[in-house]
Amino acid sequence: MSAASDSNGLGALVSDVRRNGRPVVRFRCADHGTEWVVECDVYPVDQLSVQPRTSGPYVFASVAEAKAFMDESMLALQYLGCDLR
Repeated sequence: MSAASDSNGLGALVSDVRRNGRPVVRFRCADHGTEWVVECDVYPVDQLSVQPRTSGPYVFASVAEAKAFMDESMLALQYLGCDLR
């Protein structure tokens, strides 16, 4: 995960998830003042298309809620054999 810091220690968070070297999901989390928004680019792994589909936005009231959502999602992807970057 990479982050651009703000006064809370987190301004924007990006995480790439890969499987067998190919992108699977790219998470983006950003501070919009009164809410935190998570969006995901989901890459098809069983199709010829390389264009991702966007999932979200998922809106959270705090950075803790948004980070928990991302952490749980990435943990599930790790269980499915994906690598986090």
